[in-house]
Amino acid sequence: MTATTVLTARALLLDMDGTLVDSHAVVERIWRRWSERHGLNADEVMKVVHGRQGYASMALLLPSRPMEQNHAENARMLAEETADVEGVVPIPGAPEFLASLRGLPHALVTSADVALSTARMGAAGLELPDVRITAESVGASKPDPEGFLKGAAELGIAPADCVVFEDSGAGIAAGRAAGMRVVGVGPQAAYHQPDVLVRDLRAGAR
Repeated sequence: MTATTVLTARALLLDMDGTLVDSHAVVERIWRRWSERHGLNADEVMKVVHGRQGYASMALLLPSRPMEQNHAENARMLAEETADVEGVVPIPGAPEFLASLRGLPHALVTSADVALSTARMGAAGLELPDVRITAESVGASKPDPEGFLKGAAELGIAPADCVVFEDSGAGIAAGRAAGMRVVGVGPQAAYHQPDVLVRDLRAGAR
C-alpha cells in the first residue's frame, strides 16, 4: 500500500515547459544548434538550460561573455523558438488539469516571454490562465523566486498558501526559495527532491 501525501493550498502556480507543455523536441533543436555555434558539448548544455531564461543559461555556459551579448542572443533565440512549435504537445493530463482549475486561483509562471508562452500553449491546445508571469514580468530568472512571488502577489495569496508545479531543478529551487511547497512533475523532478512527485498531470502523488 502506498502512502498518499495531501497538500492544501489557496492557489497554484504553474510552470509551463515540462510541466504543462512538452516542448522538449524544440528546446533540444534550438539549444543543440546554439551549442554547435559556440563549440560547446550539447549534452552538458542541455543539463543547464531547463527552467532558466536563455540569457541566464548563457551566462553560466559562457561566463566571460558580456551580459548584453547574452540578452541580444537570447532575443534572437526567443524569436526562433516562437516560430518553431513542431512537436510541441501537452503533458498528459494537462488539458483536464487546467479545466479543473477554472474559477480557482492559479497563475502561469514561466521563463518564456509572452510571445513564446502564447505560441507553445496554443500549439499544445491549452488555455492560458488569466494571470501570467512571463520573462517580461521579472528582473531575475529562476532559480530566483521573483516570478513565483509575483504570481502569488497578483493572486493576492500569501506565498505559504501557494503550491508550485515544476519539473526543473531551477524551478523547484525557485519555488522553495519563495517559501512555497512544490509538486515535481515528471521523472527528472525526482532528482531535485520536491515535496511531492507525480509522473504527469494524470497521476496521483507518489
